[in-house]
Parts: sequence; C-alpha cells; structure tokens
Amino acid sequence: VQLQASGGGLVQAGGSLRLSCKVSGRISGRTFTRFPMSWFRQGYGKEREFVASISWSGGSTHYGDIVKGRFTISRNHAENTVHLQMNRLKSDDTGVYYCAADSTSPPNTPAQDLGITTDDYYYWGQGTQVTVSS
Repeated sequence: VQLQASGGGLVQAGGSLRLSCKVSGRISGRTFTRFPMSWFRQGYGKEREFVASISWSGGSTHYGDIVKGRFTISRNHAENTVHLQMNRLKSDDTGVYYCAADSTSPPNTPAQDLGITTDDYYYWGQGTQVTVSS
C-alpha cells in the first residue's frame, strides 16, 4: 500500500491550505474505504503530534485541541483520498504533515476512539511541508 501526501506549501498567517493523501493498494486484503485515516504533523525539533482522524465511513471525525475549529478532515472514497482543509493558519502550524492509515482498528471504529500516537499507525505517507509565515 502507498500513501501519497500533497498540497503543502508556503502561506501567510491567517491563510488556508488543503492537503490531500491518496491511498493505493490494499492492506490485509482491505481497500482504502475500510481504513480509518489520520493526519499528524511534526514541527522542527518536535515530536510528531496528532492533528485529526476520520472513520472509514467519514461519518465521524476527531481533532487535536491545537487545530479544533480551524481544520477539517474529510475523505472521498471514489478518489481514494483523504483531505485536510486548514484555515486560519498560524506560524505554530508550520511543520511536515503526514497521513496515516489505521490498519488495526475495526473499520467501524468511531474517530474519537482511534489512536492518536504514532505507535498506533504502521502505514504512513511521505509527508508534505507546510510553512506559515508570520
């Protein structure tokens, strides 16, 4: 399976970006539509931290306190893609953003019950750089 993240770039504080993560292949016979998905980010010199997650159906979402109210996670099953819409960006949002597939939780797990640490995920995208200038 491959996770391809894109959409990062340089933006001024207060601006917006939309990240995408396209998933191809299968994990243990399961296709993208059966995986809960998450976004994490890692600032320079910092640990990777949880940003947002979405259930396999897209019916439930969960956000880290640091982005709640500003970011929105969504998924498009027809395109095998999960998106992260980021609004009102701040300089603290600068970092490399990674998408991750949850291959261990049951497909119908609500987003708020999914893992929020890096140890909970085995499949990762390559990351896309987001830089917010103040």
